[in-house]
Amino acid sequence: MRNAVNRDYYPLVILVLLAVLVAVIGSWVVERSGSQKVELREGALGAQQQYRWKMVTTWPKNLPGLGRAPETFAKKLKEMSNGRIDIRVYGAGEIVPAMGVFDAVSEGIAEIGHGAAYYWKGKVPAAVFFTTVPFGLNAQEMNGWLNYGGGMELWQEVYAPFDLLPLAGGNTGVQMAGWFNKEINSLQDMQGLKMRIPGIGGEVLNQAGGTAVTIPGGELYTSLQTGVIDATEWVAPYNDLALGLHEVAQYYYYPGWHEPGSTLEVIVNKQAYESLPQDLQAMVRASATFANQDMLDEYTARNNAALKDMIDNHGVQLRRLPDDVLRKLKQSSEIVLDEYAKSDPMTAKVYQSFKAFKESVTQYHHISEQAYINARDL
Repeated sequence: MRNAVNRDYYPLVILVLLAVLVAVIGSWVVERSGSQKVELREGALGAQQQYRWKMVTTWPKNLPGLGRAPETFAKKLKEMSNGRIDIRVYGAGEIVPAMGVFDAVSEGIAEIGHGAAYYWKGKVPAAVFFTTVPFGLNAQEMNGWLNYGGGMELWQEVYAPFDLLPLAGGNTGVQMAGWFNKEINSLQDMQGLKMRIPGIGGEVLNQAGGTAVTIPGGELYTSLQTGVIDATEWVAPYNDLALGLHEVAQYYYYPGWHEPGSTLEVIVNKQAYESLPQDLQAMVRASATFANQDMLDEYTARNNAALKDMIDNHGVQLRRLPDDVLRKLKQSSEIVLDEYAKSDPMTAKVYQSFKAFKESVTQYHHISEQAYINARDL
């Protein structure tokens, strides 16, 4: 009788055991699911990795305008990324010399750099067109060519063999012709003139009878003071006042025929750039765009006050280059550029794009920007 009763309970026992088994499996599934959620959260936290980069520049540390642009870039990028990219900016000579920035970033000594593409023309002839050329594009036109005229794609193609990604990272606007220790009244006064002037502008000066010298910005004051050079171009009143060039030269000439709209560059080591997640890559590009416009805005706002200060308080004599000098420089520029374009096929390709865009945009600016300025001056 007892055995029969016990057998009657077998189905109930089996059901209880099955219920326990289901509960155990369910508990394991929930626990496993919770573990995966933790791993996903940990994965998300891992994506918030902080990147600490070094940025080397061709400028003296914190020089107004030029030297502040890389600081602006780094600050904006840190803000946008909520601290995920933290860049320490080094001035010229702190890690590498001013003219060593290109190689330092290319070789990965620093992840990022700030300078001017025409400094590397000995290594990359086509690079000059991505800063400025004499009687070329102004700042507004340069931005148009780079962003909507195919210029940026060409710039990236030119720098690709060096494992560099170039970005526009500042613009000075039209510069001044420079500082001279004597008056320039005719073409004769240009003969034998030893002047610090980089890029194609230097070659144009040579063709016109002068002697071009390349010297980093930090050495200009002493070189002009000691007579190593007779003249120097730098940038514009806002920068030149900060560098003290008015203390070592009396005559300040315009217009800046050689640099009508100088684009500065942010160059990024490609491996460092590609190690970033896509959102941070986008922030790097956006920060460069911000710095590019911000620098131009700063010069526009500051230049006239600095020029007035130099004239009113420091005895600087403002002079315009004579028309015959400008005509000669323009003729020399056309000769030099046509010859320079023969350096290599890539340089010819970039020059043709630059030249075609200039011809097109100039036609419209004759009836827009130029016509308006003329009308405003009536």
